[in-house]
Amino acid sequence: MKRILLLCMSLVLVFGIIAGCSSKDKTSSSGGESGSGDDVVTLNFFQFKVEIADQLQEMIKEFEAEHPNIKIKLETVGGGADYGAALKAKFASGEEPDIFNNGGFKELELWKEKLADLSGEPWVEHVLPIGKVPMTDEDGKLYGMPVNLEGYGFVYNKDLFEKAGITEAPKTIDELKDAAKKLEAKKITPFSAGYGEWWVIGQHLLNIPFAQQEDPDKFIAGLYDGSEKIVGNEKFKQFKEVLDTELKYANDNPLTTDYNTQVTLFASGETAMLQQGNWTENMITEINPDINMGFLPIPISNDENADRLPVGVPNNWVLNKNSKHLEEAKTFLEWMVSSETGKRYITEEFAFIPAFDNIEPNGLGDLGQSILDYSKDEKTIPWTWFKWPDGANKEFAATIQEYAAGKIDYDTVLERFQQTWDNLK
Repeated sequence: MKRILLLCMSLVLVFGIIAGCSSKDKTSSSGGESGSGDDVVTLNFFQFKVEIADQLQEMIKEFEAEHPNIKIKLETVGGGADYGAALKAKFASGEEPDIFNNGGFKELELWKEKLADLSGEPWVEHVLPIGKVPMTDEDGKLYGMPVNLEGYGFVYNKDLFEKAGITEAPKTIDELKDAAKKLEAKKITPFSAGYGEWWVIGQHLLNIPFAQQEDPDKFIAGLYDGSEKIVGNEKFKQFKEVLDTELKYANDNPLTTDYNTQVTLFASGETAMLQQGNWTENMITEINPDINMGFLPIPISNDENADRLPVGVPNNWVLNKNSKHLEEAKTFLEWMVSSETGKRYITEEFAFIPAFDNIEPNGLGDLGQSILDYSKDEKTIPWTWFKWPDGANKEFAATIQEYAAGKIDYDTVLERFQQTWDNLK
């Protein structure tokens, strides 16, 4: 009997040691669930804004210092790379990120089954009305946090304009042409044109005739149901003027000029205007800290409505609803827009115009302030490309590139635009 009792006690002791070791192994694991002692969770953050990649990494370090049980692995794919294709590849390979970007509207529809409903998060009450629109579905549920508000147009070097004797900032197409002539006369290249990037021309530039419609949403709905046409539309006829003006007075080889080269040409003072947005501010000032700049509209007519900047929510942070660490990902989003550290990064380090009423737009540079001024004056037009058929922007860009290369005439451009829409809608 004693032998049996001793044997049982020995077995209990052995199993206890094994269980203890197993428990220790779980506690030291890097992939355990948050909240179970010393477990460390790793979030995969896949984003496209190359302009803030370094600053975002620094912000993540500060978040991790405050949340030692959460680590964030940041991966940035953007600039000249195709983020959308890279994101699809991530999901197809099984390497689904926990946090990623979504543009909203059509893109929301495309990815909705993968996205977590964020309607009940504490930061939602502080989102500006314009910030909720892209990621709100027909049931009123919100699936994304707006990254910021952004605007674009022709960034211009005020000192070079002054050197060319341009005393009034051009607001119409005729004034823009006149300014380009004056700059060229002073041996200053007027435009930094990045026609090698599909999104610069097939998305941002081509947005102008869509956004300048009397009712952009109605016009786009009409393109879908066939009651409206691009061919014969007055705004698209006018678009030729700004396209021709930029190409005539552009840097050499605009068709092979990529994003980095385009911005660098302007920042280094080699060109006087740059068709880009306030997201380039950090990149420009890193090259030229003393540059004196602001925004001009991208005018397609001499109408008073030509003096408007496209302003909108460029993108949104979204969460993978199937993430094993969804609560930790929600913690990160909340910290980013509620903590003093997160707010400081958004405004001062990222140079963002916040899309939240609880974040003061402090530390904005020249471009951010210019966008804010246009917004306050209600001189804005919308970003419409999120409502276009999927893939249309790249086909539009290819058509514009053919025109820039002199391979097709403008009538063919408009016909191709219409064909693209009809084929993809």
